[in-house]
Amino acid sequence: MLSVEPIKAFEDNYIWLVTTNEGSIVVDPGESSKIIKLIDENKINLKGIFVTHHHYDHTNGLKDLSRKLNIDIYGPCNNINEINKRVKNSDHISILGIDFKIIEVPGHTLDHIAFYSFNDGEPILFCGDTLFAGGCGRIFEGTYEQMFESLNKLSSLPKNTKIYCGHEYTLSNLKFAIEVDSSNKDLIKEYEQIKKLRNIDCPSLPSTLDRELKVNPFLRYDNYSIKNKIKKEFGISGNGLDIFTALRKWKDSF
Repeated sequence: MLSVEPIKAFEDNYIWLVTTNEGSIVVDPGESSKIIKLIDENKINLKGIFVTHHHYDHTNGLKDLSRKLNIDIYGPCNNINEINKRVKNSDHISILGIDFKIIEVPGHTLDHIAFYSFNDGEPILFCGDTLFAGGCGRIFEGTYEQMFESLNKLSSLPKNTKIYCGHEYTLSNLKFAIEVDSSNKDLIKEYEQIKKLRNIDCPSLPSTLDRELKVNPFLRYDNYSIKNKIKKEFGISGNGLDIFTALRKWKDSF
């Protein structure tokens, strides 16, 4: 049986703890102390680590964990020494009895990858800082076109895919989404539900791709009302990439 649980880190990061009867892996360990405590208390048998990109809040725990355990650390081709299993687009990993496929999703960073598994008809996606619930990552190293193409890759996955991203940004993302797409009834309903969850300090994640296609403006750039909003606010009317770029720049200053 598969379980995926969040481990909170820093102000709003999530480290994902993935467990089956064969052991556990962690995704994007920005810090190590809570993971090491779980190992020392024999609550998890850590068999591997997944890394989506090189930012410190996703990798800062690697050194301590690699010193403690001789395990495989899967990640993109970058300069992080602790990664000993470097993977690229379309590579496959089998661990804990689960098969994962690598999807390269540059934009937030140039090295960004996602880990996707179609597990017993219940697909899961660990997408770091590329696709967020209600939003997407900032463009730091890549281009708007790269992020646009990366999101299009992810949006083509099965609609029941569970989305495990790297941060608890959902409420602020949905506030922006409402500014962009104020007549979207699904979005208004989602915002109210997420607000209730966050008021009692419950994680808003995972989301699903089906939900994101209904509420996330960065996946809805072809929507008529969103295109009209961008034209009204910025005088921009163009193709999907133009609308997406305007949305992402607007979000940066929102």
